[in-house]
Amino acid sequence: QHALNSGIRRYHVAPALCQRAKVAMSHFEPNEHINYEKLEKNISIVRKRLDRPLTLSEKIVYGHLDDPAKQEIERGKTYLRLRPDRVAMQDATAQMAMLQFISSGLPKVAVPSTIHCDHLIEAQSGGENDLRRAKDINKEVYNFLATAGAKYGVGFWKPGSGIIHQIILENYSYPGVMLIGTDSHTPNGGGLGGICIGVGGADAVDVMAGIPWELKCPKVIGVKLTGKLSGWSSPKDVILKVAGILTVKGGTGAIIEYHGPGVDSISCTGMATICNMGAEIGATTSIFPYNDRMKKYLGKTGRADIAALADEFKQHLVPDSGCHYDQVIEINLSELKPHINGPFTPDLAHPVSDIGAVAEKEGWPVDIRVGLIGSCTNSSYEDMGRSAAVAKQALAHGLKCKSKFTITPGSEQIRATIERDGYAKILRDVGGLVLANACGPCIGQWDRKDIKKGEKNTIVTSYNRNFTGRNDANPETHAFVTSPEIVTALSIAGTLKFNPETDYLTGADGKKFKLEAPDADELPKMAFDPGQDTYQYPPKDGSGQRVDVSPTSQRLQLLEPFDKWDGKDLEDMLILIKVKGKCTTDHISAAGPWLKFRGHLDNISNNLLIGAINIENGKANSVRNALTQEFGPVPDTARYYKKMGVKWAVVGDENYGEGSSREHAALEPRHLGGRVIITKSFARIHETNLKKQGLLPLTFADPADYNKIHPVDKLSIVGLADFAPGKPLKCIIKHPNGSQETIMLNHTFNESQIEWFQAGSALNRMKELQQKSS
Repeated sequence: QHALNSGIRRYHVAPALCQRAKVAMSHFEPNEHINYEKLEKNISIVRKRLDRPLTLSEKIVYGHLDDPAKQEIERGKTYLRLRPDRVAMQDATAQMAMLQFISSGLPKVAVPSTIHCDHLIEAQSGGENDLRRAKDINKEVYNFLATAGAKYGVGFWKPGSGIIHQIILENYSYPGVMLIGTDSHTPNGGGLGGICIGVGGADAVDVMAGIPWELKCPKVIGVKLTGKLSGWSSPKDVILKVAGILTVKGGTGAIIEYHGPGVDSISCTGMATICNMGAEIGATTSIFPYNDRMKKYLGKTGRADIAALADEFKQHLVPDSGCHYDQVIEINLSELKPHINGPFTPDLAHPVSDIGAVAEKEGWPVDIRVGLIGSCTNSSYEDMGRSAAVAKQALAHGLKCKSKFTITPGSEQIRATIERDGYAKILRDVGGLVLANACGPCIGQWDRKDIKKGEKNTIVTSYNRNFTGRNDANPETHAFVTSPEIVTALSIAGTLKFNPETDYLTGADGKKFKLEAPDADELPKMAFDPGQDTYQYPPKDGSGQRVDVSPTSQRLQLLEPFDKWDGKDLEDMLILIKVKGKCTTDHISAAGPWLKFRGHLDNISNNLLIGAINIENGKANSVRNALTQEFGPVPDTARYYKKMGVKWAVVGDENYGEGSSREHAALEPRHLGGRVIITKSFARIHETNLKKQGLLPLTFADPADYNKIHPVDKLSIVGLADFAPGKPLKCIIKHPNGSQETIMLNHTFNESQIEWFQAGSALNRMKELQQKSS
């Protein structure tokens, strides 16, 4: 251990030293150790089989194979059986994940797992007040998660501790880890060289149950970075640029792997920002190679022992020379300009210098009503420092923000440290309101009072998503995403027409001045201030812990198993809705005020597809009831069909289910009687979630066949008795005039996933296998 810590390179004894050292995965789990030896062994087996150089992504993914000697490996085609190192769950998704785990009947989780309370805190008047209110309103849910964690061996991060992804970066991610999290922005951990993947709760249950986790073998897109970031350009601009290139579905089925000489000019938390927002291009995850910036961050967060261990195994934590990428994008950081993306989609990229003119041309409001910095994407010490550097210049000239301005610290550690180091005061002095250490407005937890619903307005944020109505439930809010320092500058100016690189502001003394490009330390000079202790360790033996779910609760509801497939074709299904255009998981299962029902499947099902646009009338939450011919809300219509014993289907457009990992978008249609979702294409996480809950996600063999189906038609899926991997299914469309036509539908089911469908859900299948083995 002394040799490792002193940096002496003794490669011939490194494995023995590492075996003796047994470096813990985190401070909170001293008996759970990093196993680089197993990673090394698995990589060696796969390397001999494939006989070619490996990308970093392949090393870590294949290094976690359940059976590296026999696993079939073909990028983009085969399904891999993997053994992730750990699981993380945020409180909104953890409710359903833990309810499913309880249903499994298992006594304790098989891998280190944590719950993080960050989604249920609504932004109103400021951090302390909002946190106090959230603890009171959500007491039942927090108690359920805390006691369930104690009973089943799951660590519990209390409300106020911070956003799940910042907590993971500070404590749990490390080079070479494979972590799955029940949130789509789990890839944030790639900033520390880990393969961190967002999943639905049912996937998390598999891993917590000790079952190999399935993932389609990802392709690898290489992003080669050259040059060096400088001036107003930031790590956020890298991913905003990539999003503009690849679009919201360009990364689907692939890992984005950053490499090249430009990588070393980006801080560890900057790399995390880039990986975090990779979710917006549909990527499985994103990753950077291990380097000194990561080592520096590990040291500052009290994990120098992990850095020393990673140094010894570094050859497995970087890509091989000559490795092959399925696609390569090259970005010269020295030429990269500050970007701002939006509105309504995170891949509509604009240079900041152009956005004012573009907004005026498109009729978007140029006056900025609110600027918001923070979120899981941009709430690091460096982010806050750069924003404070901009704010300090404005204050020196007697200016404050013209727009309302809010700040969301990423964690209690960040909050305490920026308070100590003066950043928080500067941001408050310029007009900012410091919110709780939570997701807040980024996920719609915002009690916004400055506008009325339906009022056209513009906000700028350092968040990751800007879908219609996401932040404040107002479909007329034009949300733009950019870096925290650009948000701060634009909030001071109050308009999209301001370009901080070239434009001047007028100080209180009437003199014009130009903001200088911000500069700030990536890490504090002193140690981080940890702030309040907000972690609850699970007891060694939680078997005696009681977990209560009241049968009359409006927030929590124990799950009933879904019905098994009856062995017959799905005939004469009604079409609940034919969706027009973009349909994210926000459209399928809205967040905001609905978050309080995330643990109660029947109650939250009242938001099913209320944001989706019906192609028949161009309206949201208005569909024709095929049995009564009356128009009504989508959930009510689905409940009516279920009551009448009628199966139904949904027809969707491109990239259906993009956005959040929320499995409620799959649970709800299943709960209300849906059986099939037919689209032009699916987002990865949502497609898997649908399969897990016993639904059939199918895609048009010919995308033009989308136009053949009308909302008044009936659909039959035939040939299910011969349902097999790679074999298309036949769909018969019956029109009201008595005519019919047949189209072909593709699917991505493998053999085990077909068993999920036949059993009624993946959880049902798990129970069947448990009964069989016992």
